[in-house]
Amino acid sequence: MRTVNVSQTRENLAELLAAVEGGEEIVIVRRDRPVAKLVAVDKPMTAFLDRSELRSEIPPMQHPAVQTVRELRNDERY
Repeated sequence: MRTVNVSQTRENLAELLAAVEGGEEIVIVRRDRPVAKLVAVDKPMTAFLDRSELRSEIPPMQHPAVQTVRELRNDERY
């Protein structure tokens, strides 16, 4: 965690904000006492698309996936 004083914050705000966007936390001090902390804003989570229609169009498997993997692996070996 980086510490900067108020005057450095005024001079380098754009650089400090870029660092915060990169995940760094910065403490702003006045007369060697912490007065504020710059941290990134939580990004909103994006919702996953509904895949139920796609799933309904996929035909069911004829045999388990483990069987397919074994067959492919055995074909590679021999």
